[in-house]
Formats: sequence, structure tokens, C-alpha cells
Amino acid sequence: MRVMIVVTHLLGTGHLARALTLARAYLAAGDDVCVVSGGMPAPHFATDGMRFVQLPPVRSNGVDFATLLDENGQTAGQGFLAERQNQLLKTFAEVAPDILITELFPFGRRILKEEFQTLLDAAKSSAKPPLVCASIRDILAPPSKPKKALFAEEMIAQFYDAVLVHSVQALTPLELSWPVSETLTGYLRYTGFVAPPAAGLHPDMAGQGEIIISAGGGDVGGPIYEAALATATALDAPFRVLVGGAAPDARIAELAARAPSNVTVQSVRKDFRQMLYHAKASVSLCGYNTALDILQAATPAVFIPFDEGSEVEQGLRADALSKRDGIATLRRAALTGETLLAALREVIAAPRRTPDSGGFNGAATTVEITHQMRDAS
Repeated sequence: MRVMIVVTHLLGTGHLARALTLARAYLAAGDDVCVVSGGMPAPHFATDGMRFVQLPPVRSNGVDFATLLDENGQTAGQGFLAERQNQLLKTFAEVAPDILITELFPFGRRILKEEFQTLLDAAKSSAKPPLVCASIRDILAPPSKPKKALFAEEMIAQFYDAVLVHSVQALTPLELSWPVSETLTGYLRYTGFVAPPAAGLHPDMAGQGEIIISAGGGDVGGPIYEAALATATALDAPFRVLVGGAAPDARIAELAARAPSNVTVQSVRKDFRQMLYHAKASVSLCGYNTALDILQAATPAVFIPFDEGSEVEQGLRADALSKRDGIATLRRAALTGETLLAALREVIAAPRRTPDSGGFNGAATTVEITHQMRDAS
């Protein structure tokens, strides 16, 4: 089948990572896949075998998701957004998908609703309308006003065939973060968690005995990096600080100049997931993809959930996971070198978990669900 996945990440890169994992599952099933990305370029992600279309990119102004900036940090004007919309429609016409997936919308990305609305109108009015699905993670940003939940439900009823919930219902039902009406319930399809296959051990044992500090692919890791530098000399272990973001070189150089001798500072690595299997502990945010990486590798972990502005998603996830051995949650407001040191000592001393293996086949299950629905339509 021809599959088109549309995603725009605004702060971190987790949304894009999840969309690409889905794309690879469709490729493995023999489908032709096109991923349309509207966020900032993330060249460390592999896109082999698929068509990858980069729209003129936008990002949020920090945690202000009501303001879109272009790649130069300027406010994205109407002409800029119109060009994105034109490229999106042109790609839809060229691909003529059998399956169309919008990542997060209409449960989020409402600032881009005109762009998505135009795409959905085109899909509905096409000669052979595709199966249309929304793809959402386990925990959403709860709607701050009832009208936001109503908007999502009305869009689903008008344009969508299913809502693919990428979680295990028994662990993180959508109701934890979103009001689920009887109408919406009929659209929900739980897929299990969308994660790449378990990475397994690193052939070079990279990360052996290290404290690995990471903050995803966004630009929000500053407090975590600072706390790590303050903690490093108190633990008898090498620290590795992995810096992401749009332009990490300057930050890497600045951190490296101040880092103790047992700290290595470098950009994010493609073998990060394998390194976790050998690490003494991990310190990170608690985004969807990172949380699954930690569960699969069974790494002792300190989660510092991103909670600036009105963000609560990562905190809800971290609280749920910290009930397990070797996982601790540390709020940003309480983050210091001393509190991080105490949390690290706690998780390192805890019984080592066994790697989680159940419920991680969500990408393949998504392919199966959507193929069956498309065949039946």
C-alpha cells in the first residue's frame, strides 16, 4: 500500500522519531512510504528506503506553542505557512496514499489546524479517499479548555477512521491524560508501544560503566547538563553528556571547557540505545521514546521530566515508571547537583531490573490494524 505520515515536531524530536519507527514498519511490510516532516531538520535520524519530504521547517518559541518560528528564529508569517501548505498538498497528490496518518493532530498542533484541515479536506474529496488515522502517544498534554477536547472529537468524527493509541491500555490508558467520551472510545485502537526492536549490546561495549546524561533532540537540557557537571566529581564513574538541539557545537564547547576530567561532552549518538545496556545509570528527560529505551535496556535511570510552562505529560509518565526498581523521578524545581547525586546513588543501589519485552511491538501492530481496516473499506 501507499502510506503517507505527516508529522511536525516543535520542541524535541520524539514525534519524528516515533513517526519514522512507524514508517520502517510499513517498509518492512512491503509498503511504499512517504514521511512529511514539518519540524526542524534532524539529520541523525535514518530515512533509508522511504520518501522523506521536509517542509519549510517551524519550531516553537521555547514552550510557547502559540508562536511558530522559522529556522532562523523569525516569526513564521502567512506566506511561509502558505508555502508549507502548498508543498503538503502537492505531496499528497503525488503519493495518492491508501493510508494517511497525522501524528498528534487533532489532539495537538492546533496552531497548524489550517494546514491539517486543508490536507484532510483533500483526502476526503479525493477520488479514492485514503484510510485516515490519527497517531498519538501514550500520554497527551491534557486539554486546558473543554473546547480543545471538543475540537478534537469533532475533527475525528468528520475526517478520521481511527485513532491509533501507541500504548498498552492496561498501563497507560488514554483516560490518564485526555477526556475519553463514548463517541471517541469507538475510534480508539490500542497498538502497544511504538519502539524500534531492542537495540541489544554494543559491539564495542560503548558506555560501559558510564553515567549517560541526555536530554533528547531539543534545546531544553541546560539544567540537566549543569547538574551533571556539579555531580560528576562525587561519583566514581565516567560521565558522558550527550548534547542535542539544532546547533549543539557551541554548547558542547562551552560545557567541555568547564567539565571535570571524568566527563566527556559530545553530540547525540546514533548508538545511544545500545550504550544504555552497558551504562551504570542514565539521567534524562522522560519523553516517550527515551522511556521505552530505558525499559528495553533495563538501565538504572533518573528521570527529570520536562515540566516548563503547562507541560505535564512527562511528569505523568515518570511517576508511573518510578514505581519500578532502579527508576527515580526528580522534578526540575528540585534539581541540583546534590539531589541528582542522591537520586543516582539510589537507582544504582536498587535491584537491577530485567529488560522489558512485552507490549513494544506497536509499530507492527499499527501496520496490521491499518491494513485490515483499509482492506475492509
